[in-house]
Order: sequence, then C-alpha cells, then structure tokens
Amino acid sequence: MTQEDAPLISIIIAVFNGAKTLQHCIDSVAQQTYANKELIIIDGGSKDGTVDLLEANRERIGYWVSEPDRGIYNAWNKGLAQAKGEWMCFFGADDFFWDNQVLERMASQLTTIPSDIRIAYGQIMLLNNEGEELYPIGEPWQDAKRRFKQVMSIPHPGLMHRRSLFEQHGNFDESFRIGGDYELLLRELKEADALFVPGIIVGMRQGGLSSSPANSIESMWDIRRAQKMHGLYLPGFSWMTAMIRVYLRLILWNVIGEGATRKLIDLGRRIKGLPPYWTKT
Repeated sequence: MTQEDAPLISIIIAVFNGAKTLQHCIDSVAQQTYANKELIIIDGGSKDGTVDLLEANRERIGYWVSEPDRGIYNAWNKGLAQAKGEWMCFFGADDFFWDNQVLERMASQLTTIPSDIRIAYGQIMLLNNEGEELYPIGEPWQDAKRRFKQVMSIPHPGLMHRRSLFEQHGNFDESFRIGGDYELLLRELKEADALFVPGIIVGMRQGGLSSSPANSIESMWDIRRAQKMHGLYLPGFSWMTAMIRVYLRLILWNVIGEGATRKLIDLGRRIKGLPPYWTKT
C-alpha cells in the first residue's frame, strides 16, 4: 500500500471523567505505525483531571474540546463534524488499540474492498478493570449476519465506518442512551454486508455498569426500539431469549444478591464450556 493509497482514518473518542484510562487510549492511537490518521477527543466537561491530560497531549490530538454534552452519541456527532477521514472509528476512554499495527492491518483491507462495503470490523478483547483478559468477541459476518437484525452481534469499538455511510444515513440518533450505535448500523446492515477482518483490534474494559441488569434491560429495549424504527415489528427468537436471560438475572440479583448471582451465572457458563465473566467484572 503506497502513501497515496492510504486512507485517512479518524479516531473519535468520547470521554467524561476518564482520566484513569484516557492516557492509555491516547497512547495506543499515537503509537500506531500507520501514519495517515487523526485523533479527535470530545470531553463532556470533566472535573477529574481529564482536561489537564488533554492539554498535556495537545500535540498528539488533532482536535479536542471540553464542554457539557448530552451523552456519548452527542459527543460522537460533535467529533464527526470535525472529522476529515475517509473512515471513522469510535472509542470510549476505556477502549484502546490492541497493538501498534492495528490500523496498518485494517487499512490494508480497507483499500481493497468494494465501495458498497461501508462497515469493517474485527474482534475485541474484553478485559476487567484490573486489565485481566477475559475473552475475545467478534465473529465472521456470515455468522453474525444471521442474528444482527435481532441483537447487536458485532462489536462496535474500533469498527470502521466509511464516510459515505454518514452521508447517506445521517449521524447517530441522540435520543438513544445506549443503543444508538446499533440503530446506526441497522440503517446500513439490514440490507448491506460488512467485512470481518480477523484478529483482535481493540481492548475494551468491562466494569460494573456494563454488566448491571438495569443497563442490560435498557440496552435490550433500545434494540427493540431501533428494530421497530426500521420495520422489524416482531421480536426475533434471539432477542426474546436474550431478554429472558436479562430478566432472570435481575430476579436473581434481587433475591439471592449480586455476588451469588454472578457466581451462579458463571457456573452455568463453565458448564456450557464458556469462560467466566460475571465473577471477573
């Protein structure tokens, strides 16, 4: 791939009070061997030292602002207004590129795919807040496609969006609090295809909020709202199964307690041959 062929990739980070992890995120972008990139950071008016960190990294950041916003999708839309890239990817402050050649590997694929493919993604490695690796998620599109109209079956951190996706479909819908990324992708992938790029591209830290029953329920209802917006009026089997699991988890959480519930769910995962998650986060 020649320098002339190398597409500009915009990395847009939304952060609020993320001083504990943002430096690692910035470092992972700055250390990429791929040169044709820009970093945009939208801070929601942090009070924890995030702004000092942004000032200290000013030379590594193409654009940043710190001001109150209306949530992550509002922040990403602000970043989109500043982005110049042919491809864009979106992070939270807890996300980071897995190694320094992620963009190099990804760009080599982006330059060869047809113009009608506007989504490219890889795997992400889930980690807990102590940095312990849990397990990777992300599967080839031919497998993920079968479930995508029912659940979010591809990982969003580090996923590459072609600029024409936003030109045709518009920006993130800011009425969503959790499911706006799924709704945006559904606009495209209910009819089109995506490209899976094998290999881990992003590390994503998992904390208590990400696995709380209340947030899981809100996320599932956001998915249903997105589906109805796009003419999918009846819930599919995968969505219903996932929602039943979420409500059972909430019931157990309230009856036997959070700790016992986490142990019980992970026991079930081990029986099915899956790695533990709930007792690790």
